[in-house]
Amino acid sequence: MIAVNPRVVIALLVLALAAFAAVLVTAPRVRTPAYAPSATFEGATIPKGVRAPDFSLANQDGRALTMRSFRGSPVAVTFLYTHCEESCPAQAQQIKGALDLLDHDVPAVAFSVDPANDTPASAAEFLNTARMTGRMEFVLGTREQLEPIWKGYAVTPQSPDEEHEARIVLVDGDGLQRVGFPVEQATPERLAHDLALLEKGG
Repeated sequence: MIAVNPRVVIALLVLALAAFAAVLVTAPRVRTPAYAPSATFEGATIPKGVRAPDFSLANQDGRALTMRSFRGSPVAVTFLYTHCEESCPAQAQQIKGALDLLDHDVPAVAFSVDPANDTPASAAEFLNTARMTGRMEFVLGTREQLEPIWKGYAVTPQSPDEEHEARIVLVDGDGLQRVGFPVEQATPERLAHDLALLEKGG
């Protein structure tokens, strides 16, 4: 039987551990998705085939937008007015939180529900206050231009007698309305979950 020097055994073990550690350090890291959805939607599903109404209107910067320009990506759609102090800032923050959880932006569109008082300047200020500049488009227009959009999403606009419909709708990459959230049921986590599911073709 060959006698083995214990010091040699220890030295070999140290070398083996060092080599293993080097492999761990240099091996490519697999990035876990920021938000991995389950197979079912968190929000209320909308009947199949309900298309998001198209439009050709300007945003807060005067840039022309259409719904078709967002094809290929899910879109978070909401309905705001710039002098709102409660539900509208909350909706903007829910969408902001969802985008933060996704770890990347998807298009977010807010349609004015108070066209008589929403201006490009007030819309830009609203987005800046909400820290959504560059992450959300605030679509403006006349009442006549916006009414078909409100109707297409079954939303009631702001009026002196009635608060507007506080709602977030998720549209898929094919331009179909898929999921709806009343504001009291929406959370960043639920929105992020359903947006991620739509990105995966859910």
